Amino acid sequence: MQIRRRRHWLQASLCGMASLLAPGFGWSQTAAWPAKPIRLVVPFAPGGTTDLLARALAPELSKSLGQPVVVENKPGAGGNLGAADVARAPNDGHTLLMGTVGTHGINQSLYPKLPYDPIKDFAPVTLVAGVPNVLVINPAKAQAYKINGVPDLIRYARAHPGKLNMASSGNGTSIHLSGELFKSMTGTYMLHFPYRGSGPALMDLIGGNVDVMFDNLPSALPHIKAGKLKALAVTSGKRSEVLPDVPTVEEAGPVKGYEASSWFGLLVPAGTPAEVVQRLHQETAKALASPALKERLLAQGAIPSGIGPAEFAKLIGSETRKWAEVVKVSGAKVD
Repeated sequence: MQIRRRRHWLQASLCGMASLLAPGFGWSQTAAWPAKPIRLVVPFAPGGTTDLLARALAPELSKSLGQPVVVENKPGAGGNLGAADVARAPNDGHTLLMGTVGTHGINQSLYPKLPYDPIKDFAPVTLVAGVPNVLVINPAKAQAYKINGVPDLIRYARAHPGKLNMASSGNGTSIHLSGELFKSMTGTYMLHFPYRGSGPALMDLIGGNVDVMFDNLPSALPHIKAGKLKALAVTSGKRSEVLPDVPTVEEAGPVKGYEASSWFGLLVPAGTPAEVVQRLHQETAKALASPALKERLLAQGAIPSGIGPAEFAKLIGSETRKWAEVVKVSGAKVD
């Protein structure tokens, strides 16, 4: 009897050890993470704020995680193509998305059908940064149309409906919706020209192929400082520290109650192990708090964050409700 009991105990112990070592057991999967290079998908073309933030963060994560973090641009459909690509990726922690207010706050209200579910298909990791948008105009066009401020822009647009072309980084982005909100609140009409990211839109704006844009501040700032673009106003509730002399839209218009800012954050496919999500959050928050990266982002007009997954999830929920109302009020459509 005693021998049988010992034999039964030994068999049970061996089975228990085998289950711990089995591929499906949670911690054994994540113990060696990351086991290969990590792909950080930017759902827009190079040169925009989403791309700039990803490329600033990637080297810091590469150092702390011990594997290369490779930025991959996958633009199209207002960020939907890149977001869908990550939603379909293996949930092993080796594919990340630099999501935006567009991909996870606006698009589900703007597009009749998305190729991904912003809530069910993703696990939030952390908010990387928030930024105001800035209303910019081609300097030559500003001179030709005598537009020196927001009131001039409103007067000209009302007098010449559809003559001004408004560029954006794509349908459904905060850049697009900032312009649509402005149009609806001022009774103006500017023809919308969506691009596959801020980079190509800015190049056409500088070249004079389009007239105005509500761009994210970090990507527009170098061109404003170089005199290639004229800043008329920022879209936030208060002035930006990097452009203290540029008024808000509400101040300059005056357009009472106008406010439209952007945010950018890391997300992973749903089902990614919680240990991986927590580690990604910890390392990202640590990088964003480092003096070098923090100062770099602040100098570009971005405000670093680093909040946890639960807080980021709450932000996504509140922003989804806010922008759904903006889409409804503005009458914005995918064109």
